[in-house]
Amino acid sequence: MPAESAPAAAATEPSRAPEIARPAAARRPSAARRGPADPVKSLMHRHRELCERAVDPLEVAAGLEAHGVTDRTAARYRHRDVFSLAEELFARVPGAAADSTAGPDAPERDIATRAAWSLRALLPGAACIATVGALGLTEGALDARARIAIALAGGLLALGGLVAGLRSGPLRAEGRSSGAAKVYGCWLLGYVLYGEPLLDQVLSGGPEGPWAITPAPLLGLALSLAPATWCAHLFSVHAHRRLNGSRALEEFAAGVRPLLFGAVALYACALAGLLYLAHLGYGGRGAFVGAAALGVLLLLARLLAVHGFPGLAAGGLAVACAVEALAPALVLAGRLPGLHFLARPVDVLVMASGTGSVPALACGASALGLLVATTVLLSRASAHTTARPGDEGPAVA
Repeated sequence: MPAESAPAAAATEPSRAPEIARPAAARRPSAARRGPADPVKSLMHRHRELCERAVDPLEVAAGLEAHGVTDRTAARYRHRDVFSLAEELFARVPGAAADSTAGPDAPERDIATRAAWSLRALLPGAACIATVGALGLTEGALDARARIAIALAGGLLALGGLVAGLRSGPLRAEGRSSGAAKVYGCWLLGYVLYGEPLLDQVLSGGPEGPWAITPAPLLGLALSLAPATWCAHLFSVHAHRRLNGSRALEEFAAGVRPLLFGAVALYACALAGLLYLAHLGYGGRGAFVGAAALGVLLLLARLLAVHGFPGLAAGGLAVACAVEALAPALVLAGRLPGLHFLARPVDVLVMASGTGSVPALACGASALGLLVATTVLLSRASAHTTARPGDEGPAVA
């Protein structure tokens, strides 16, 4: 009986094998279905806060780029580029499409708003011109104290106009501008007035006696706030239009770099013309090249702060301040016994190009460095989510 049962069991085994194989085959697809059938879903959960906060797919694309997502990464999520991936994420997050009705480009077409920040940008130049006119009319009629009071009042008005111009409009940094950057900016503007006379007296054995200030460059810089504001506005507007029309991050970067160079070049030309007129009014006193380099440096630093890089902007200004402070310090240190070689670089530079070469070198080198950094950073789509063309209203304290 056992011998018969064994063959019987062996005979029935082949008939059961297909039955066993069919459930096993049925289980394999279920195991495959446990894989990432919807790869975008995991990315959506990872960046859900970004998608809910975004007002359009372009902001989602910029945020993804800031988190390291590239077009090659988007291909792994079955999309041709980051923009296509961002459109799907924006559409799939609940509530995001409903919040996008408040379009960000409406203030761009608000003529009253643009006129308001344009007038504020004219205040520093107007205050300087009024001060110069008042000093010219009262020359010989008022004593020195009264004229100093007029100059101080005009300086305070110009400073107030500068603050008003930077607290609204395209140059508004929304609280991202550090206090150190403001100190560096005041130093650089102060060097425009007193830096060259100070260095000249230090080189001649001083300082001693009254300093002859050079107000012409400062007047040109004050007048240039208006063209700087408009150049920043044009760059922001056209960069966002380029972002709307781009379908790849590389395409956007290649299109926004000429816009940046064009805005900086346009401002440099306007600044050169204003500085030339100011120098004509003051008999050609003051460093023309140094003031032009300073204006470009301040514009680049402000653009970096506006678009979310205040630390780098402050660093560029700090380098220029350090070089300007180092020049008279080296001359003074060279008077010590055995340290005369420290003053040699400054002596050679001043003998070759004059005292104006120090601010030209300091601000020019810093502006060149910031231009390289700005070209790299502002060609990213993520840099244009921190400042839109609509950022033209009054600043929030």
